[in-house]
Amino acid sequence: MMPTLTDQERIFINKFIYRFGPGDIERGDMIVFWFKHDLSKSYIKRVIGLPGDTVRIDRGTVYVNGEMLPEDYVPEEFRDSQSVPARRIPDNEYFVLGDHRSSSNDSRSWGTVERRHIYGKAVFVYWPIDKLGILH
Repeated sequence: MMPTLTDQERIFINKFIYRFGPGDIERGDMIVFWFKHDLSKSYIKRVIGLPGDTVRIDRGTVYVNGEMLPEDYVPEEFRDSQSVPARRIPDNEYFVLGDHRSSSNDSRSWGTVERRHIYGKAVFVYWPIDKLGILH
């Protein structure tokens, strides 16, 4: 999930917020989920499309329901020029992207994430100590 997260950082994952808490999965959340093609692997990605949304990517610019999505969290050097045709997100599924778009393995290549595979929200970094802080 670079540049937001980098290799060897340790993060706190809230496993209760979506299951027992008041929180719904929202656009922009950094979710943790079991990868649908290998349930022994978990990924962290940012939610871009919610159930019922239409997501389209035109030369790297993301549009949700016809509106350009502002993505200040993706630095210019990590953007790409990939395009994805418009697709409606099915009920109980989410379209996710990594913040390092030029090298991310995400919904552009393997599709949406089912709600049942999402088990937490990445909340903050606790190691290394100089990176301590809330994730945005």
